[in-house]
Amino acid sequence: MSDLLQQLDAVLESRKREGDAGGSYVASLHTKGLNKILEKIGEEATEVILAAKDAERGGDRQAVIYETADLWFHSLVMLSHLGADSQDVLNELARRFGLSGLEEKASRTKD
Repeated sequence: MSDLLQQLDAVLESRKREGDAGGSYVASLHTKGLNKILEKIGEEATEVILAAKDAERGGDRQAVIYETADLWFHSLVMLSHLGADSQDVLNELARRFGLSGLEEKASRTKD
């Protein structure tokens, strides 16, 4: 799986650096800036929530997977925009692995 994520990271980075905003959706998002990317993440998160609620009531489970893929994709675009990538997220998940959720949450610095 991480091979696919690495490939996707490379494509997203390439589109960010060299992409033509007129011919690449990802390049157009980068051109429009972080607020547009975050807006897309918000839209996709809402679609995931609605699809999950529908699936729980007997709707199409595949719709949840489709919408989650959209959410992950736009999250990866955001990470790329901010100079991070999927490996950074995988590293954080690896760090948390084996910790209880309560332990991990308690270990965060209080602001």
